[in-house]
Amino acid sequence: MEEDILKKNEKVAGCTGRCGKLDVYDWLADLPKSFNTTDLVEVQFKNTRKGFYRNSNGLRLAKGDIVAVEASPGHDIGTVTLTGELVLLQMKKYNVSPETYEFKRVYRKAKSVDIDKWNEARAREHETMLESRNIAMDLDLNMKIGDVEYQGDGTKAIFYYIADERVDFRRLIKVLAERFRVRIEMRQIGARQEAGRIGGIGPCGRELCCSSWMSNFVSVTTQSARYQEISLNPQKLAGQCGKLKCCLNYELDAYLDAQSDFPDTSIPLETTDNRFFHFKTDIFKRAMWYSTEKDIPVNLVQLSVDRVKEVIEINKTNKRVDELEDSILSVNKKEPDYHNVIEQESLTRFDDKKGGRNRRFKPRKNKRRSNNQNRNAQDKKD
Repeated sequence: MEEDILKKNEKVAGCTGRCGKLDVYDWLADLPKSFNTTDLVEVQFKNTRKGFYRNSNGLRLAKGDIVAVEASPGHDIGTVTLTGELVLLQMKKYNVSPETYEFKRVYRKAKSVDIDKWNEARAREHETMLESRNIAMDLDLNMKIGDVEYQGDGTKAIFYYIADERVDFRRLIKVLAERFRVRIEMRQIGARQEAGRIGGIGPCGRELCCSSWMSNFVSVTTQSARYQEISLNPQKLAGQCGKLKCCLNYELDAYLDAQSDFPDTSIPLETTDNRFFHFKTDIFKRAMWYSTEKDIPVNLVQLSVDRVKEVIEINKTNKRVDELEDSILSVNKKEPDYHNVIEQESLTRFDDKKGGRNRRFKPRKNKRRSNNQNRNAQDKKD
């Protein structure tokens, strides 16, 4: 009996559609338990829904165990994702206070009956979602039901929906309750939360950040792209959720620190012969390009940030510089040659057939053997 339960637990906890969703690495797992080990555990349900529960029965729980936890009403089935002291750190990350939070209990490890009922409930989720969409469309509600999650005991269903405006779904709840015979809970989510629940692969080739590790969504604006000198192309800046990519904020602080002493780009540089306007900037090289035309690169000049600040200070005194002679570069200047400082051998070193080492070895003829052959030939003629 216990072997069957273990097999079912391995099957349920295996790699399904929830792989990688807000996964947490327990880096204290191989350390001995300390005296202040907590009885709190983190339990994950479908997709990115998680909760903190108290192990009041003193069960020996480990990451990956399928447990039955307290719910309202009935009980729910989830997977233990974190135990021990890291749960307190996780609660601190989510701004959850252990003193004021009302913890629900962990009843038991899931039995075979619990897992069978849970699988039956999950098998109905996709069909319920499609049918609920049709019901909302018939009621002419401006909303999209993105996902449905049944509780572990099958007595409750959570409907996740997206709506741009406030929706009166009281009539919808009555219709859904009569149709599916369960308790209905409507939960509104944003576009980023929907992308995190669905999952996917980003343009970087990795799983979406909102699906794998992000829990707090900070607003992203086009100003973040402007600070990083990124082209304002909506097709490249938008993620799979249709909003601006969250990764635009990752390196923003580094760019802001690097630009803290940069001069104002709207100020032109005055010389005795011409006026130069800002064209582009390389932030980390601390280089700025100026052109005699505002929109096109004409007589392009590359200057360091210090030189630009110096010229601006001179122009403030109603004086003009003779030349911008800090670093005048032509647009078509060749790139510097990079030498092989590591002394790595070339990948094409065997392609040159004329080289001495690549020359095919020709064995030398044995002089004694050739002399004997000549003598034998001469004797035959005689």
